[in-house]
Amino acid sequence: MLVLALDTATPAVTAGVVQVGPDTVVTRSVRVTHDARKHGELLLPGALAACAEAGTALREVEAIVVGTGPGPFTGLRVGMVTAAALGDGLGVPVHGVCSLDAIAAEAVVAAGPVGPLLVVTDARRREVYCAAYDADGRRTDGPHVGAPAALAEQHTSAVVAAGAAAGALDLPVVPPASPSPGGLVACVVEALRSGTRPGPLVPLYLRRPDAVAPGQRKRVTTP
Repeated sequence: MLVLALDTATPAVTAGVVQVGPDTVVTRSVRVTHDARKHGELLLPGALAACAEAGTALREVEAIVVGTGPGPFTGLRVGMVTAAALGDGLGVPVHGVCSLDAIAAEAVVAAGPVGPLLVVTDARRREVYCAAYDADGRRTDGPHVGAPAALAEQHTSAVVAAGAAAGALDLPVVPPASPSPGGLVACVVEALRSGTRPGPLVPLYLRRPDAVAPGQRKRVTTP
């Protein structure tokens, strides 16, 4: 099965093709571009380039996996809308994955089962997104958004950290900094193999949007 994996929850605009077999998972291509302001311009070209590098056409993709955050509203929406549109157009299932889970899945492979793990990415406003995982990469708490120090105090058992904002904590840092196609697919590989129907895509914004609907106009009276 050929799977297209996408993520725009961080400044890394990620696309890749992963081949899922009965007993194997092989990443065939990865395209990553770092630009927090150009998710919309970069994602689809990246996906097409990833397909070309993998030696396949977009129409041959059999499933799509997309990161659902947490992440900033605009960037995250680009990835999820693109994945949903491609899934509808190609007639293939679209699986949503917490982007922090994808980082944890790869971190466990890179570092081994060293102990409890925190995954931390930039939430702007001097805050981070954070989730806690056990030594096998299973999420035990979160995701949350808040100040790095406050979140670290809540997870004193962690021994390593991963993610682009992991340096904000007083812990050894392991890769990756952002979700990879392989990490995204690893989170739902059994569902892909079994043909399990995915649920609806639900974005993890963790914050209310900054934009608000305008209030009622004030009445102007004349003397």
